[in-house]
Amino acid sequence: MSESAGSAGPELLYFEDVQVGQRFHSGPYTVRAAEIRAFAAQFDPQPFHLDEQAARGSLFGGLVASGWHTAAITMRLSLEAGPRFAAGTVGLGADVTWQRPVRADDTLHVQVEVIDKVASESKPDRGRVVMRIETRNQRGEVAQVLIPRVWVPRRAAASA
Repeated sequence: MSESAGSAGPELLYFEDVQVGQRFHSGPYTVRAAEIRAFAAQFDPQPFHLDEQAARGSLFGGLVASGWHTAAITMRLSLEAGPRFAAGTVGLGADVTWQRPVRADDTLHVQVEVIDKVASESKPDRGRVVMRIETRNQRGEVAQVLIPRVWVPRRAAASA
């Protein structure tokens, strides 16, 4: 849940509504072995994502989710947590690091912090917001850090 919005759904935010330091938190999501294998079979078919026995012999020592699977879960949890931008979450690019593997039965949640915002000088109808999204497991360990840059409409442009 967002610190600034209730569970009935966060209000739509414009560039002017977003503050550096603002934080949002998601609810939990538990990752199951079957979904790790299903995602991997379709998008990242490597043995340590597909087969428990083969995964035991890998550097992970067991079945792990694809980093891209973790990123997809992060996206879902981030959209549920907030911020919820008036034009949707329109990405301008991102940096991602995977700090530890996600395993079957890990329960993930995200912590979102607004770390920068810059109004566009060339396009007065928008600005850029940068966030730091940490995906953590049930032990509080960081599994992934995502630093997305997103386009956010300005309120004045919406009322014009």
